[in-house]
Amino acid sequence: MILITGAAGKTGRAVIRALVAQGQEVTAWVRRHEQVAGMAALGAARVVVGDLQDDAVLAQALAGVRAVYHIPPNMHPDELAIGLKLMRAARAAGVAHVVYHSVLHPQTEKMPHHWQKMRVEEALLEAGLDFTILQPAVYMENWLTQRDAISQGRYPVPYATETQLSYVALADVAAAAAAVLTEGRQHVGATYELVGTPPLRQHEVAAVFAAALGHPVTVEVVSREVWRKRAVVAGLSAYAVETLLAMFVYYEQFGLVGNPNVLRWLLGREPLMPAVFVQAHWGEAGALAR
Repeated sequence: MILITGAAGKTGRAVIRALVAQGQEVTAWVRRHEQVAGMAALGAARVVVGDLQDDAVLAQALAGVRAVYHIPPNMHPDELAIGLKLMRAARAAGVAHVVYHSVLHPQTEKMPHHWQKMRVEEALLEAGLDFTILQPAVYMENWLTQRDAISQGRYPVPYATETQLSYVALADVAAAAAAVLTEGRQHVGATYELVGTPPLRQHEVAAVFAAALGHPVTVEVVSREVWRKRAVVAGLSAYAVETLLAMFVYYEQFGLVGNPNVLRWLLGREPLMPAVFVQAHWGEAGALAR
C-alpha cells in the first residue's frame, strides 16, 4: 500500500492515476469528507480524512503502508513541522520508503516556500528513513489558470517578459513519482530534479501558445500590486500572498531553470514539450483556433 498525502490536489490526483494504472494499491489522505468520493473515483483503495497535524489520523493513515509520497500543503507556514511529524510517525510505523515532493532549487532562501522545503529535505537526511526527494520545476498546468486570456491573445504574468523559467508537465512528474515508488530500492537516497524544458523566456512561451493556437499571443506584464489586490480578493492567505510575491521577484531577477536530463532518464523517453501540452489541453476545451 502506498500513501499519498495532499491527495486531493492536482499533484496528488495525478500520482494516484499513475499508480492505479500500474495496479498499485493507494491510500489517499485528504482534508475534507467531501473529497472522499473523488478519490474513490480515481481508484484509491482507501481514503483517510483529517488534518496532517493530527497524530491519531496520522497513525491511521500509515497503518499497513510500505511507502509514502508526501505532498506538503501548498504555501503552508508550518510545512517543516508537518514534515517532521510525518517522518517521526513513518519511522515508528516501519514505513520502508518516504518520497518527498519538494521543488526545483529549494536552497533559494529568498523564496520562503522553497527554503521551508530545504529544511524538510535537511530533516529527511537525518530521519533514519529510506528516502527519495523529487524537485519539480514550474508546472505547465499553471498556464491553464490563464486559459481564457491566452485563448484571447493575452498571456498575463507578474514578472518581466525576459524572465527565464523551466517547465514540466504534471503527467511527467506523476510518471516519475510512480517509477520511484514502484521500482524497488534503486532510487533510495536519490534527489532528482524533474525538469521538462530548457529555460524559456516568457515571450518564448507566448510564441508557443501562438503557434499552437493559430493566433497571436503577447505577454501582458501584470503589476505586482494589481496581482496582490486580486489575490486578496480571491481569498489567499497573507502568508501565501507575500510568499508568492517574493517568488515573483526572485523569478524576475534570477529565473528558475534546470536541465531535462534526469527526467528523461527516469521516464525512458523525452519529457512532454510545451507545444504538445498546449495542443492537448486547449484542444480538450475546444479552444484551438484551427
